[in-house]
Amino acid sequence: MKHVNFTIAHVETPTLTTGRSPDIAASASGSTVMCLVRFALANIRRRPERFTLSVLGIALAIACVTIVRTISASFAITGADSVTDALDGAQLWAVPAAGVHYDSDVEALVADGPAPTFVLPDGWRTVRTPSGVTDVDGTRVSLRGSDDIASGAVVVSPSLADRLGVATGDSLVIGGQSLVADVTGGGHGVTVSSSLAQDVVGANGWWTVFAPPGEENRRDLAQRFGAAVDLPTTADPSVLPDPSGTGLVYDTVGGSGPLTFEQKFSALFSGKVTSSTLGLISIIGLALGFVIALSSFLAAVAERKREFGIMSSIGLADEVLYFFLVESAITFVVAYLVGVLGAGAAVALVIPSIATPLAWAQAAGMVAAFLPAMAIVGALVPVHKLLQQKPVDLLGDR
Repeated sequence: MKHVNFTIAHVETPTLTTGRSPDIAASASGSTVMCLVRFALANIRRRPERFTLSVLGIALAIACVTIVRTISASFAITGADSVTDALDGAQLWAVPAAGVHYDSDVEALVADGPAPTFVLPDGWRTVRTPSGVTDVDGTRVSLRGSDDIASGAVVVSPSLADRLGVATGDSLVIGGQSLVADVTGGGHGVTVSSSLAQDVVGANGWWTVFAPPGEENRRDLAQRFGAAVDLPTTADPSVLPDPSGTGLVYDTVGGSGPLTFEQKFSALFSGKVTSSTLGLISIIGLALGFVIALSSFLAAVAERKREFGIMSSIGLADEVLYFFLVESAITFVVAYLVGVLGAGAAVALVIPSIATPLAWAQAAGMVAAFLPAMAIVGALVPVHKLLQQKPVDLLGDR
């Protein structure tokens, strides 16, 4: 009887009544996650073809979204840079009634009509910038004029100089004149003297307006200047000038909200891509990738129903959930890495001039925000369906 009593006391020790498997119970001090990872990897090795197909399906969807988001981010960066280059530190921007547009071929903002005419109020300073497009050695380029450029000289941006194969001191023919190139500055075009620019592009251009000294940060600059010159004003870059009017003044410092004028302008570029058919297709592709993953997990649950029934019957229902969460996380992380790296290679090979590494990194970070929710939902749906059944039903043949 003493031997029997000892045996019963041994069976009732906490180690075997915690409701956990020996491996998990032994590792509860810190390596439970590693046990679940090993279990998940073992299941992946047992069904490598399913894992591979799931990863490829999700990766393809992630690649589609990443490519679209990379293009969108590239346009946003380009929009901010182009308007910053056009403003050159001015507080107000007076554009023609025909407006301005971004020409993707020359990678710059171009005026669509003559700059508005007005009488400059006392204390204000303006700079007129002739703007248009011309051909240089058979290549369409953005052309602007400046009073600071001497006749016989042309300032070429470094990016355009690379495209044209031009270095400082070389000659360029613009408007029938041979000019000496100076590779410097920013932007993506050429800048010549104002007189030569007007000969080439006519009256097309815009005004950049600088506030009186000491008033640069006033929030009512646009209203004051607009009232003085009889021009409408706005801080919203999505508002276009009235074609029947004389022009429009954009307020670059007095807008409401946390975003700057440049950021609002770049958001217009980004929104055109994400709201286009291409953006819609990418969202549909991401949804299809999630459906592929969910179908794979449901099939895995159906195949291993008896195994999970045994686990549930001995009190390991929680481990079933954790197991699928870990396996789902592994699947989505691998698919994410394959997808974003494939998208990066695709944009680098196909559209290197548009998609930059910074834009790709922003897109990859944006897509990564979707992964936790997709991995959790992808695991919860099949496991929830599984745990709704009684263990005895899971152990049955049907």
